[in-house]
Amino acid sequence: MNRSHTGEVPKQPVSTTHWAEHPRWNWAIAALALIAGVLVRLYFVIHFPTTTGDGPIYESLAHNWMAHGVYGYPVEGIIKPLDIRMPGYPGFILIISWLFRRDQQSLMLAQIAMDMGTCVLAALLAGRLVPNTSDVTFNASARSRVQLAGLWLAALCPFIGNYAVAPMTEIPATFFTAAALLAFAGCFAAGAEKRWAPWILGGLAAGFGTLIRPETPLLLIALTIVCVWRWRRPADWRVLLRAGALTAAGFLLPLLPWILRNAITLHEFQPLAPRYANENAEVVPTGFYDWTKTWLIRYGDVYVTNWKLDSEPLVLGEMPASAFDNDAERERIKKLFQEYDQNCCDIPPGWDAQFEQLAHERARRHPIRTYLWIPLARSFVLWLTPRIELLPYSGKLWPLGEMHRDEPDDFDATVELGLLGLLYAALAFAGFTRIVRYARGRARTLPAEQVWIAAFLAMFCVVRTGYFAHIETPEPRYMLECFPVVFAFAAFLFVPRKLLQRRGA
Repeated sequence: MNRSHTGEVPKQPVSTTHWAEHPRWNWAIAALALIAGVLVRLYFVIHFPTTTGDGPIYESLAHNWMAHGVYGYPVEGIIKPLDIRMPGYPGFILIISWLFRRDQQSLMLAQIAMDMGTCVLAALLAGRLVPNTSDVTFNASARSRVQLAGLWLAALCPFIGNYAVAPMTEIPATFFTAAALLAFAGCFAAGAEKRWAPWILGGLAAGFGTLIRPETPLLLIALTIVCVWRWRRPADWRVLLRAGALTAAGFLLPLLPWILRNAITLHEFQPLAPRYANENAEVVPTGFYDWTKTWLIRYGDVYVTNWKLDSEPLVLGEMPASAFDNDAERERIKKLFQEYDQNCCDIPPGWDAQFEQLAHERARRHPIRTYLWIPLARSFVLWLTPRIELLPYSGKLWPLGEMHRDEPDDFDATVELGLLGLLYAALAFAGFTRIVRYARGRARTLPAEQVWIAAFLAMFCVVRTGYFAHIETPEPRYMLECFPVVFAFAAFLFVPRKLLQRRGA
């Protein structure tokens, strides 16, 4: 038995090991989170199975691709090649149908599995924000704690999992976005700019994501902004060019077959789907869209305007008061609606140009409203909506007393989901604020690596929000690709305070 020079037996240190330092506990808690996540998603599958307007389009493209070897629609009995949708999601449906069977249940289960993969990627992304100290054991404990927090936040979040029940692009698009964010987060580590793997892998993930949804390159815009600022000095331009070349190579590789197919089959250069998902001969009512951008804020107003064109009458009484600045403008729009209705819901010649003129007049009259307040209001709605698009609820709350009395289930679900969305946004904002606070502190206790990662993730959310705040149909689902960042920032709240205080100790 060891004794000190005084002859006494030294006291054994009291164990202060945190449960997060035990790998078995970590695996058990992570497995429990994944099981809980699967149960949440199965609940939606069982109780809220649904379809959407885009679902049959993707399924038809997948079927024609599998059965006839042509990516397109039947036109006059012949399958006509088209480019109005990116091929990634129909290809995903085709693979699931080939591996298992062609039904919605197989697709739902496959999307649940992919969504759980997104939860894992979000947890790993949260771990990237954890700084290191000289105490390796303590680092592992803190990182495990944050990753588990991120995993639970992602697994229990119903907003993305809800889309596992429908044939839509949100599940695979969010998966590849999370994969790209995680890969690019590794590019900001010390010495990572000299490695090729993170840039190539991030580019590949972004490329595959673009095959699912054409706006995925917004992620690369955010990356470019942050990298240009980081390596803005002339001495670093070589590093910047190398990173850009590697990322571009990885990004273009998955897209090359699609680009070549469009060039050979359709005789056009089309790396993405058309902006308005239209065929070459189809007229796009851009003037009408520009008019709605001068007042449309709520997602529900899309149903009574843009999505009625070419199919249903436009009803003046369904327009909100913000659509008219005065009685004369209201009368002009009334006549245009009547002209459209009399033309059997087909757009008459010159009709769209008159709406373009109305849009210009409203923008000149109220430029701050058009270019500032409406995009800001749209951004607020995109992030803080109750997200009940796929659920059998109207989302209406006003008048409060009447809605609570007449539709209590609808009212309660809308309020609860709205508060849950607000909670996730508040946690993410608090986590990001904590990052900024420790990055700007006197001791600068947050390393540069974590600061750059946080800046990149925040910039991605800003760029994506800014883009979708200006399109003609601001659907809340377009923000779901930002939720891996939400989970990562929220999980940063679980970083132990003493880790930040003892960095480098």
